[in-house]
Amino acid sequence: MDKNSINSSTIEIVYSLVIPCYNESENLVNLVDRCKYLLNEKEDIEVVIVDNGSTDDSSEMLKDLLKNCQKERLHSVRVKKNQGYGHGILVGLDECIGNILGWTHADLQADPVDFLNAISLINQTQDSNRVFIKGKRFGRPFMDVFFTWAMSLVEWLILGVRLRDINAQPTVFSREFFISLQQPPTDFSIDLYFYHEAVRRNYSIKRFPVNFGLRLKGEGHNEKLISKIKYSWKTIIFSLGLRKHIKGN
Repeated sequence: MDKNSINSSTIEIVYSLVIPCYNESENLVNLVDRCKYLLNEKEDIEVVIVDNGSTDDSSEMLKDLLKNCQKERLHSVRVKKNQGYGHGILVGLDECIGNILGWTHADLQADPVDFLNAISLINQTQDSNRVFIKGKRFGRPFMDVFFTWAMSLVEWLILGVRLRDINAQPTVFSREFFISLQQPPTDFSIDLYFYHEAVRRNYSIKRFPVNFGLRLKGEGHNEKLISKIKYSWKTIIFSLGLRKHIKGN
C-alpha cells in the first residue's frame, strides 16, 4: 500500500518536528519535498512549518504546496508579524501533538530527514523524558567552525558548563522538558537556553553527525562576518543575564 494513501486518523503521532521559515520562499519547494520524504519513512511523525512573519510570498506558496498533504501530519501555521526566531519555534511547539518534539532550520543546510537519526537515539534510551538530542555539524567552512569553537569557550567561561556546537540541528527533546521551561527566549538565544537547561538538569545529551551543507538559495541571518560578530555579542549578553538569573535562584 502507498503510505500516502493511509488514513492519517488511524495514526498516533509520537514525534513532532517544527521548521520555522522567514522569507524562505526560494527554498520551500525543496523543503516540502524533504518533509514528505521524512513522513513517508515513518508514519508517526508530524511536521509543523511556521511561516514566521514572512514578508515575501512564503504564505501563498505554503498554502499551494501543502493543499494536497495530510494536514494532520504536514501543515503550516502563520505568525502575522515576526517577533524573533525563537518566537516562531515556540509557536510551532505549541501546535505540536507528539510526545517527542524538535526543530530544525528551513534553509536545508540541515536536512529535515536527520530527524530520523534523532528518533533512533531517543528509542535507544531508557527514559525518553530525560534525553536531549542535538546534531553535530561537519563539512563547514573554517570561519564558521572557529566562531562555533570560540562561542563554546565563552559559554564555558560564563556559565561554567561545556556546550559544544550550540546551534547545530536538529534539536530534539521530550514534551515534558518543554512544558517545564519558564519563559524561553524568543530570539536566536533559544538554542543556547534549551541546551543549557538540559545540561544543567543532568539530562543525557546525545549527539550525532550531521552534514551541514551550503544554503541552497537566499542569504541567512548569520553568513557575513559582521553578522557573526553581532550575533556572538548578543549571545554573550544573554548568557550573562542567564548566569545572573541562575545565581538568583
